[in-house]
Amino acid sequence: MSDLIANVFGTAAAACSIASFAPQMIKIWKSRDASSVSLRTYALTVTCFVLWVVYGVLSAAWPIIIANAAALVMASGVLAMKWRFRDGDPEKG
Repeated sequence: MSDLIANVFGTAAAACSIASFAPQMIKIWKSRDASSVSLRTYALTVTCFVLWVVYGVLSAAWPIIIANAAALVMASGVLAMKWRFRDGDPEKG
């Protein structure tokens, strides 16, 4: 029973981690403005997720790999938009 409880909490934590980036991504994409995003913070966040994925691979812990890889994709998306929209919308010239 304790494995089931641990897995439920782990799944909930992973879902929250991944979903927490969605509002920021949507806001940046719609507004084409990433001025409110800290480049240093997101660079550190992406680095943390990379390290967690490596840890998961080295430990063969698939739940850690999958959850952190998904969060890494989301955080990397925010970071990429920060770079892309750092001077405003490139299409508005």
